Amino acid sequence: MHESTLIKVSTLSKHFTLHPQGGVRIPVLEEISFELERGECLVLDGPSGAGKSTLLRCLYANYLAASGQIWLREAGTLARIDITRASPQQIIELRRSTLSYVSQFLRVIPRVSSQDIVAEPLLAMGADQAEARQRAAGLLARLNLPERLWALPPATFSGGEQQRVNVARGFITEKPVMLLDEPTASLDAANRAVVIELIREACARGAGVVGIFHDAEVREAVATRRLPVQAISAPLANAA
Repeated sequence: MHESTLIKVSTLSKHFTLHPQGGVRIPVLEEISFELERGECLVLDGPSGAGKSTLLRCLYANYLAASGQIWLREAGTLARIDITRASPQQIIELRRSTLSYVSQFLRVIPRVSSQDIVAEPLLAMGADQAEARQRAAGLLARLNLPERLWALPPATFSGGEQQRVNVARGFITEKPVMLLDEPTASLDAANRAVVIELIREACARGAGVVGIFHDAEVREAVATRRLPVQAISAPLANAA
């Protein structure tokens, strides 16, 4: 694993077992291998249902791989960790220091303001509250979220407003690895352009980005390389 390599995935496979269906296993990913270098935006290409979001969730350790390895370079060190075998404590630390994940949906936290939701990951890395809130405000303003909404919990926001909070939260910490699952899906053209700028800036500072983008214009604007992900249609034999 070269010093500039942030992620090395080797023969990664993933399936889901349907226990109510007699243990039928549905294959999703089959022996995926790739590397992610500093400054790259690797776009996952493939039809809906091909397993692109599953792959991102494996990289974030939300899903446990069936086989294979995912080597991740820990922020600020030359140490690498295979997250398919990492302990829960190691995963928590990697998410705090190294991995940023932006999904299609914001996990709404009751009674917590949008500004504080965005600031929280930076506070977890040791920033003081004033600095974290100031940076959160800057990102929310850049993403055109009206200032009158910053002090409100985002539960009642529109989908596009919630996604802007979500994007701001994902980009606030400037972690070395960013996983983006349709970050522009609910955004208008002006805010899609802002997200494109944020991705390009992340790559320029040396971060590596793995992303899924339904919008062809966004894909063309940010991709430095593409990884085809193909659907697997045949179920595996029963697990029993």
